Amino acid sequence: MASYDLTQRIAPNLDRHLVFPILEFLQERQLYSDEQILKSKIELLNKTNMVDYAMDIHKSLYHTDDVPQDMVERRAEVVARLKALEEAAAPLVSFLQNPSAVQELRPDKHYNLQMLNDRYQIGPDQIEALYQYAKFQFECGNYSAAADYLYQYRALCTNSERRLSALWGKLAAEILMQNWDIALEELNQLKEKVDDSKNFLSPLSQMQSRIWLMHWNLFIFFNHDNGRTQIIDLFNQDKYLNAIQTNAPHLLRYLATAFIVNKRRRPQFKDFIKVIQQEQYSYKDPITEFLACVYVNYDFDGAQKKMRECEEVILNDPFLGKRLEEGNFSTVPLRDEFLENARLFIFETYCRIHQRIDMGVLAEKLNLNYEEAERWIVNLIRSSKLDAKIDTKTGTVIMEPSHLNVYEQLIDHTKSLSGRTYKLVSQLMEQAQTQAAR
Repeated sequence: MASYDLTQRIAPNLDRHLVFPILEFLQERQLYSDEQILKSKIELLNKTNMVDYAMDIHKSLYHTDDVPQDMVERRAEVVARLKALEEAAAPLVSFLQNPSAVQELRPDKHYNLQMLNDRYQIGPDQIEALYQYAKFQFECGNYSAAADYLYQYRALCTNSERRLSALWGKLAAEILMQNWDIALEELNQLKEKVDDSKNFLSPLSQMQSRIWLMHWNLFIFFNHDNGRTQIIDLFNQDKYLNAIQTNAPHLLRYLATAFIVNKRRRPQFKDFIKVIQQEQYSYKDPITEFLACVYVNYDFDGAQKKMRECEEVILNDPFLGKRLEEGNFSTVPLRDEFLENARLFIFETYCRIHQRIDMGVLAEKLNLNYEEAERWIVNLIRSSKLDAKIDTKTGTVIMEPSHLNVYEQLIDHTKSLSGRTYKLVSQLMEQAQTQAAR
């Protein structure tokens, strides 16, 4: 299953600290040898300040208690640098730790800067030192302190570019601490900044930022309670979908999974199937191929085969196969949800084509034995009120033809027209804003 692993495509779009949970997962699933994983960890750690962790991995990899001299020297440098930054940021950190003093801060940043300078002799140098101290803490793996200092820094910083950088750092820290609700709030703030046509980002930088944003958000979307719905809402926006099709088609795996496991069929689903069809030459895997088999080619034997492969892909994907909970990976029922809904997709599509279906054939298409298929279909007919019945004598499912009346067709077409109009107006407004900003 290593051939379906997307780590090499995803990792370049993540902060290096966000790659560690993925490597932990791959090591647990044994998709690669321990030696490969440990060497990758050391390579990542060499560009961070987590020297003690790097030393532990080196000892584990080479089965020794000795570490290279350059690691020892690097550790001394990190300790000295941390102490120097701590001293430089100390006046502002002391102020921020005083609740009564913090109450003096106002939404007006220029007032805050003047007040800090007049009353506490805290100026731009100390504020810059706070940013560097927070960034250094993050590189040391102290994500909690980094998140707190970056939050405070954003309240004082007047530089748009630096404030955006702090927002990225805060988002990464909250993801690594698995604070999913807070991480989602940071995500929404960051999305507003990236999409704002008045910001300092060029169109190319905006596209790259959107690609980074979508990769980082995979951690949130498959861990937050409402994430599977929100991934559709975000990824299926035209500007984000364009970014996927241009530079990150592998993200279609996660959007396809979200569509399949979503309990309520989304109105964008038909458009997404067209995207799957368009992009099958640039990217495909068992999950996207499953949708193509069912909705493009009507190849139910192929869909059955792909469904088995999908199960393995999900189990070995770091975002789909496991959930981060309290520092440990624990299995989630996403695989079961996926298989249940995948069978439903096959059943619904197969029933649209055939009026009388042999139960044995249908059981084979659904990867179930005869009794399981019969029980599954009975429950499905009861729960979804399908116009169908089972003829136990002939062992067939008989579908009652159902056609939308003219009023229902009119309602569907009106909804579709309204959605397209909204998209067109949004694009025109965005273009007008961009031109006005120039």
